[in-house]
Amino acid sequence: MAKSPEQWSDLSARMASGAAMVVVALLGIWIGGVVWHVLVAIICGLMVWELVGILAPGVRHTQLQMGALAGGALLASFYLPVGFALPLLLAPALIGFGQLAHHRTVFMTFTVMIILAGFGMVQVRDDLGFSWLMWLVGVVVMTDVVGYFAGRALGGPKFWPKVSPKKTWSGTASGWVAAALVGLLFSINSGVGLQLIGISIAVSMASQMGDMAESGLKRRFGVKDSSTLIPGHGGVLDRFDGMLGASVFLLIVGPLVGFPPGLG
Repeated sequence: MAKSPEQWSDLSARMASGAAMVVVALLGIWIGGVVWHVLVAIICGLMVWELVGILAPGVRHTQLQMGALAGGALLASFYLPVGFALPLLLAPALIGFGQLAHHRTVFMTFTVMIILAGFGMVQVRDDLGFSWLMWLVGVVVMTDVVGYFAGRALGGPKFWPKVSPKKTWSGTASGWVAAALVGLLFSINSGVGLQLIGISIAVSMASQMGDMAESGLKRRFGVKDSSTLIPGHGGVLDRFDGMLGASVFLLIVGPLVGFPPGLG
């Protein structure tokens, strides 16, 4: 059956917005510095804005207030010593805890995750450079893309049918394989240790956890998308949920395992 003009219009919007996101993200990562800092702060502020919209729909003043506070606090934290940055990273979650009438624990948990993820992405770019951030992005993107297509091609048992009925174990495991290949290729081309393969799989798993957490949140509150900000894609939180889990995981575990791994 031929698709209607409206369906083709939606596809065009999805492709155009997707291409725009890729271009903006790559430019931000490539340029780095203040441009990347501001871009990450805006993205994280929008995610908190969407989160409040899910938890407390209709409270637009609080929604705007918390989104701006989260983005501003995160941006300021990039230019402060760690000791002074830490209170700023936690402040939006605690302030929002007092502002919201319901679902405070959910707000606090996701807000801390969003802000730490943003801080982690900036730390990777600033401290380790362009290539390592591209490795992180590559692991998350390949986990998602390969998992999506492999899951639909292979089928099989569902991963979490009550919350995400389309996700399968075959797609989940295929995402791990894709992440391992990203780690292997990066290890070969950069000369770092093959331990990067295992780290890549762990980061892949963390990205899937971020995806599942956001899916569970939306299912609990009965929303399909976190917002309608991105034509054809839903919201910012929908697009970056995997990166949340991956970035937070690397931020916490990286120092414990001596990331990045040593030379071959």
